[in-house]
Amino acid sequence: MPEQSRVKKAFWADAVNIPNALTMARILLIPLVLYLVSEGTPRGALWAAHLWGALAITDFLDGYLARKLGIESVVGKFLDPLADKLLVMALLVYMVPMGRLPAWIVVVLLAREISITGLRSIASSEGIVLAARSGGKWKTAVQMVGILCLILHFPHRVMPFYPGLVDLNVVGQWLMLISVVLSLASAVEYGLLFAAGIEARERN
Repeated sequence: MPEQSRVKKAFWADAVNIPNALTMARILLIPLVLYLVSEGTPRGALWAAHLWGALAITDFLDGYLARKLGIESVVGKFLDPLADKLLVMALLVYMVPMGRLPAWIVVVLLAREISITGLRSIASSEGIVLAARSGGKWKTAVQMVGILCLILHFPHRVMPFYPGLVDLNVVGQWLMLISVVLSLASAVEYGLLFAAGIEARERN
């Protein structure tokens, strides 16, 4: 019993901190973003976009605080990427029945995420480190802006860049197409990195 008590205390000490609270808030607020998007009104879209932006900021903030305060935790390392994937994939899947995004794009992106997660798991078990690549970071950046455009959806003025109305849903779809290309390219990059790691290990 004392041993179980120590394990529980150690777990809660590792789990309960400000960065993890921000990460959990990101997960818990996903249904609210989806609800605002589902309203299908310019006002709902604007609120959803603001909330999406706030959640994107917490994604940066929780990692920054964890490093700054020296409280990086095992729970946090699990929750942070989980929150990111849930937020992105929930929105992408939700866009399909609303007619804002072709289903095949979501299938490709989802398959890529599952494949890379599996590859990372195998690499970790083999003692191979698959560090984040620039291609993956570019993919994420384009994806985030693309999703923001899909959320806003309705035509907007983007002065001074263009004098007329811009169909942000079309812009979002094009950005997601670019995201697909970057996703596949980064998947190949990770695959080559994994193969190189296996080859290097066998030589040693």
